[in-house]
Amino acid sequence: MGINPRIEINLEKIRHNAMILKELYGKQEIQITGVVKGVVASPKVAKVLIESGIKSLADSKISNIEKMKKAKLKATFILLRTPAMSEVQKVVEYADISMNTELEVIRALSAEAVRQEKIHQIILMVEMGDLREGIMLKDVPAFIQQVLNMPCIQIAGISTNLACYGGVIPTEQKMHVFSSFVKNIKRKFALRLPYVSGGNSANYNWLMNTKDVGEVNNIRLGESILLGRETVNGKLIPKLFSDAFCFIAEVIESKLKPSVPFGTQGKNAFGEIVSFQDRGIIRRAILGVGRQDILVSGLTPLKIFDILGSSSDHIILDAKKINLKPGDEVAFSLDYGAMLSAMTSPYVNKIFTFRDAKISPESG
Repeated sequence: MGINPRIEINLEKIRHNAMILKELYGKQEIQITGVVKGVVASPKVAKVLIESGIKSLADSKISNIEKMKKAKLKATFILLRTPAMSEVQKVVEYADISMNTELEVIRALSAEAVRQEKIHQIILMVEMGDLREGIMLKDVPAFIQQVLNMPCIQIAGISTNLACYGGVIPTEQKMHVFSSFVKNIKRKFALRLPYVSGGNSANYNWLMNTKDVGEVNNIRLGESILLGRETVNGKLIPKLFSDAFCFIAEVIESKLKPSVPFGTQGKNAFGEIVSFQDRGIIRRAILGVGRQDILVSGLTPLKIFDILGSSSDHIILDAKKINLKPGDEVAFSLDYGAMLSAMTSPYVNKIFTFRDAKISPESG
């Protein structure tokens, strides 16, 4: 029995996924930036991505970039979101590149870069309809004109983000508009753009179906590398592993009990009114882990158990015909949200393994 609760991370399967995706996107001359925020920028995972040939790593937290820099990892480190004004000093110190949408923030980065005697590179995020971050297309030329006058700031790229907030899909038409826009900007300002970053793990279907990737030369991949999925439909990508991460929790109680609570029912501890299916008397197993530790809705048991519900510190299972006992372990697969919460949680132990991944991954 291992220490519980725990998440087991198979580095060989992550390596396999990274190498397959690097080759796949490389056929279209698109470089991959590995997004490591889902694993809290674990230096072990970051090292595997670098060894797989990925040259740039991105995270939305400057503290995670600082951690990777201090681990002496050799890559280009990109801050994945517009810096907060309170982070400017650390962004210039630790991030090689930051993504930006606000002139006021870039002015602050410029002043700080002058103070640190450094050139700070930026990627401008443009709005293509998902309505998270981004400069409206009509405002970009005037925006760039102002940035070009700022000392110690260099425009390294233009990027867009789709399918994260509004669920807007990177269609062929949408990506063509983005490429045409970038092409015009490059011509107008005579810009060399090492990073024309056209999206994320949601761009897989576009990549597989497009006849022309246009100006796009970079894609930011997190979930595809870590969980082997594209994110528009949540489908497995052929030849990739979807089980590089496994969550394990321990049974702390196992009893035959009714399946429906008895007594006057009100809201639970989370302010929810919960309804229950009458399954009769069932084997109810309680795990010593709950919503404080992990996003329970993102877990799928690897055996035929059903998750009946959860509280702060407990997950309640219908164990079916399996006579679980205290001390037994129950394993789960995870979606991205559950993986992110488990990796972030201080209560979940992280166990890295190097088990051989030279077995057939799910074909998808």
